[in-house]
Amino acid sequence: MSDLEDFLAWVQTEQRQAELDLFNGDAEPRLELWSANEPVTLFGAWRTDSGREDVTRTFLRLADTFSDCTGYERDIVAAGVSGDLAYTVSHDRMGVSIDGTPSPHVLRVTQVYRREDGQWRVVHRHADPPPDPSMFGTTAKSEQ
Repeated sequence: MSDLEDFLAWVQTEQRQAELDLFNGDAEPRLELWSANEPVTLFGAWRTDSGREDVTRTFLRLADTFSDCTGYERDIVAAGVSGDLAYTVSHDRMGVSIDGTPSPHVLRVTQVYRREDGQWRVVHRHADPPPDPSMFGTTAKSEQ
């Protein structure tokens, strides 16, 4: 397997499960996949943070509001690996309850990863809603 194939396998299994856990109210698996080494940044759909401590607080708050995930799909638009750095660009669709109210979401997500001690860790996430969710189909392709 190539570095990109290995990386995408990790994204579609371990990282996907951590996202599902967050959408069901448990932030710990997501936090385990984020780097403990600075810099760590978050340009989230609801909040922007810089630094592991602030990012951790935000993820814990999100977990307190999320529950009852009914589905999560990540359509990878582009991905790449270069040495110990990697990225993904995706359209993420989730069915989740926010404060007990069902609230489906579509987000455009760009993430940057750093390989630390042989493990991929997220160092940056930028997510925002698309201007028009209907403009995004299910195109899934990766760039090497």
